Amino acid sequence: MPVYRWRLAPDGYATRRQLRALGLRPGGQDVAAQLERPRRHRGPLVAYLYLVDRAKPVRPMTPGRAEALAKAMAARRTCPACRRDAGYCIPRSLGMCVTCHDSAPALAA
Repeated sequence: MPVYRWRLAPDGYATRRQLRALGLRPGGQDVAAQLERPRRHRGPLVAYLYLVDRAKPVRPMTPGRAEALAKAMAARRTCPACRRDAGYCIPRSLGMCVTCHDSAPALAA
């Protein structure tokens, strides 16, 4: 597999994010090349590259997938303590909305 230094990959290669920005996906193809960005005192950062000409278009969003995504996002916004929609994704580090987390120590004291 070819390995290129950071920002020196030839045209025709793209990362997953770059493909997505173009409305494409890898489409089952294997990694074609690799980018390495050197770092001090640690191993290099690695990014995998795919061939743009072998990439396939992104699949369209179906009504079923849109509904499933909406339910998943609603579950991430619902506080398990107060059962209200917080309006934002609940931080996994807290496990509840910020309001419930801030009032929890006051209730325990």
